[in-house]
Amino acid sequence: MPKAKLTKRAVENLKVTAKDYIVFDAELAGFGVRVMPSGKRFFLIQYRKRGRTRRVMIGQFGPITAENARRSATRMLGQVRSGDGDPAAVRDAERQSTTVKELGQRFLKQHVTVRCKLSTQSEYRRCVELFIDPFFGKQRVRSVTTADIAELHGSLSRIPYQANRVLGVLSKMMKLSETWGIRDRHTNPCEDVEKYPEYKRERFLSGSELQRLGAALHRAEESGTESRYAVAAFRLLLLTGCRLSEIQKLEWAHVDLDAGELRLPDSKTGAKVVHLGKPALDILRVLPQQRENPFVIVGKNEGSYLTDLQHPWRRIRKTAELEDVRIHDLRHTFASGGIAIGEGLPMIGKLLGHTQVQTTARYAHLAADPVKAAADKIADRLALALYQRDGSPP
Repeated sequence: MPKAKLTKRAVENLKVTAKDYIVFDAELAGFGVRVMPSGKRFFLIQYRKRGRTRRVMIGQFGPITAENARRSATRMLGQVRSGDGDPAAVRDAERQSTTVKELGQRFLKQHVTVRCKLSTQSEYRRCVELFIDPFFGKQRVRSVTTADIAELHGSLSRIPYQANRVLGVLSKMMKLSETWGIRDRHTNPCEDVEKYPEYKRERFLSGSELQRLGAALHRAEESGTESRYAVAAFRLLLLTGCRLSEIQKLEWAHVDLDAGELRLPDSKTGAKVVHLGKPALDILRVLPQQRENPFVIVGKNEGSYLTDLQHPWRRIRKTAELEDVRIHDLRHTFASGGIAIGEGLPMIGKLLGHTQVQTTARYAHLAADPVKAAADKIADRLALALYQRDGSPP
């Protein structure tokens, strides 16, 4: 097998081929890196124990540096040569003993907490603690089969969207268990379980519905039955097309009234700039700022944002007789309003902060409405001339 000094640059320069291969270090015998066809590289050690060749994965290049991998390899190989340890035996014992619950805890601590946004962390933790842990308990990770996964997924058929979220989280856990050496590679038991169909719900408010919503918001504000900040939040959601969390957690430090922009340092798709129309700016200009509170939508507790907008929304939509309308439908209505005045899908996607064209494509059918209206006008004009030629329709 080829050898090279396994430095950061040397590992990065290793060529990717159709088949995986191993390159060993030219200085530390037994220390190597496996290059996968996918381009990923994994550090490992190789040694002989009781007449058998053993290999133990150290970790993936990137999350683990070449220097740290070399230090780990030196320590483990030193234990082997001194007779004080057998890393492969330790690994095998861990493989056999790791439970799904233990995997879930490691998944939340080492992957979710480090790599996911707070909202995603909450959802992943919920899936693990409410659905995955109670079902599998202390079952060993290596013993989990596709039939087990299908049984869990099927038990949640009454809540199909949640069932699909749980399946996705569990699949990621199982994939990581392969990276961590708990399961053999390419044995993810989730891959053959089919998700339930999901249908994107698109609800747009019509002109008359917007009038009813506007009247309900005005009454709530005038009577004081709802916080003026809650009312402002719903108006801003409709007039900006922002996501709920983007307005709910908006800070004054991110508002530039002179430029007419919200400069959000973080959102579902990363940092973005939201361009504000005059009606949205007018709301922000008259909304009182509270000393020692950085948030625009002020909450009940000192220094906090308004955490509960669902209950106020349910009361307002009931007053407006719009009980099937969700808060997120205000964002859809903003998009439909843009298309109604002739804005193209690329512009709508930019305003909504979409990073994928496919996400905006759900509104494509609405873009045909202005075209249909134009076709009707042209056809009516031509038909009038056509029918007047002989006084009656053909």
